[in-house]
Amino acid sequence: MEKPRPKKALGQNFLTDRNVLARIVELVGITPHDRILEVGPGRGALTALLAEKGAQVLAVELDRELVPLLRHEFAVKGNVEVVQADILAADLPVLLQSRWDGKWKVAANLPYNISSQVLFRFLDNRELFSRLVLMLQKEVGERLVAPPATKAYGVLSVFCGLHFNMTRAFIVKPGSFYPVPKVDSIVLQFDPLPTPRADVGDEPFFRRVVKAAFSQRRKTLWNCLKSAELGPDEHALLQALASSGIEPGRRGETLSLEEFAALARAINAKLQRSQIAKEKTL
Repeated sequence: MEKPRPKKALGQNFLTDRNVLARIVELVGITPHDRILEVGPGRGALTALLAEKGAQVLAVELDRELVPLLRHEFAVKGNVEVVQADILAADLPVLLQSRWDGKWKVAANLPYNISSQVLFRFLDNRELFSRLVLMLQKEVGERLVAPPATKAYGVLSVFCGLHFNMTRAFIVKPGSFYPVPKVDSIVLQFDPLPTPRADVGDEPFFRRVVKAAFSQRRKTLWNCLKSAELGPDEHALLQALASSGIEPGRRGETLSLEEFAALARAINAKLQRSQIAKEKTL
């Protein structure tokens, strides 16, 4: 296949190290009956190794210049389909379930500039997948697996920790790519949990609470929650914190997943009671 120049605007850094590619394939744990979604196949180095294992591979590539080259490269293989699409805009249930209604595995070298957005897409469609093996900028990956009370711990740490077992696999040095990036990368393995790790109640509301808690990291949890206007009033917020066993003076980054879950349930309960009381006065 011809070798088009990487496009900086698309965040393209092609993985060229065959040892790294082989380790990713090993982590995916492919059987001949598997269906693999590959995001951003680039020049097809990983695609080729995935296809060699006998699984059906759906390679989703945004770059219109690369798509015909990839299709030509894999035309003789009956187990690779190349689709030109933006993974951030694609309807994942339609894209995947129209081809197979079982669980998919994912292998992806995610562009640094969209990795968090793609993670949210996978998180919101987690029921489609049995395993995800993702290469990310090291800084982003470390945030995902960071424990509470650390600088790296944040919104994605909590959201992904609710639904996935996440494992650090290995670090990838810049020299494994072309062009050579300025930072290290990391490969993480995500295994979806059969049920959420904690009872968060209303998950959209839980997400609002977590985002509010991290919105101003230098401020206390109390100030962050007040600013977000999550509760019916300040007194109700204080009661929710107390019933959750959480001191208002703590910072959001110190709360565990279980504490966030308890706090979200408590605040939401206060909101529900307040709403019922208002309706009774009408």
